[in-house]
Amino acid sequence: MDPRRARDPRLARADPRLQNRLPSNSPVPTPLPAAHSVAQQSPSYSSEHTYGPAATYPALPGYQNGQNGVELAPGLGIAGPSTYQSPTPPEPAPTHQPSHTPLSKYKTRPLFCVVCASNQNRSMEAHNVLSKAGFQVISSGTGSAVRLPGPSIDKPNIYAFGTPYNTIYEELTSKDPRLYTANGLLGMLDRNRKVKLAPERWQDSKNVADVVITCEERCYDAVCDDLLSKGGEFNRPVHIINIEIRDNHEEALIAGKAILDLCAAIEASDDVDRDMEKILEEQQEKHPHTLLHTVAFY
Repeated sequence: MDPRRARDPRLARADPRLQNRLPSNSPVPTPLPAAHSVAQQSPSYSSEHTYGPAATYPALPGYQNGQNGVELAPGLGIAGPSTYQSPTPPEPAPTHQPSHTPLSKYKTRPLFCVVCASNQNRSMEAHNVLSKAGFQVISSGTGSAVRLPGPSIDKPNIYAFGTPYNTIYEELTSKDPRLYTANGLLGMLDRNRKVKLAPERWQDSKNVADVVITCEERCYDAVCDDLLSKGGEFNRPVHIINIEIRDNHEEALIAGKAILDLCAAIEASDDVDRDMEKILEEQQEKHPHTLLHTVAFY
């Protein structure tokens, strides 16, 4: 070893074995914060600013921490867009709300049945008028057979219930078209065949009506007797109303309008059993026909 190195401290070289060893009482160096190391590596700032843990950075105009949708990176004055989004709470499942609509809004429409002797003139005129007005209506006859005027009083045209109106129309046309056009039978049958297929007999019908409107007192009696003979096995009440109508085309036309007014008043009522007496009184004031009313059971 050169003796000069031992004497000259500038030429002394530290022993590499002692460089990594520290005395036990020496303070442990504290590592620099991450922001300090990032700032030292950033070349975008001028040397006028002090870089280190206590350094401050100029805030960009118009941006503040937590405002305008941006956040400042911790330890830096650099504004950047926020990448954090708060979780959206799940929407509650839709629940079924019970309906509180009054039941009276959904009341069933009554079924009307118009009855005459042969289910040809009076009952079919009312059937036609009510059907065109949108009412629920059926019709029938109480006689033993369908009887229509013939060439003389003692020679009527007789058909069984269920014979189609079109068949009767064609047969009378072939017999004497001039006669049956003049007395209005062909026009009546042409109307009837456009309303339904054939005349029906009340006693053979299986329909259950809410209101029965008869066009003659003997038909009224026949309907009441028939319901009484069946014993009311269904225990279902039915209003029976008689409107006395003469059996000709002119009276049938007038009575058809009267029956339309009566059915409209009945359907508009919220309680037919309670309001029937008042409805019949108003009907009697507006129209000249004699009325009868009773309640029977199917």
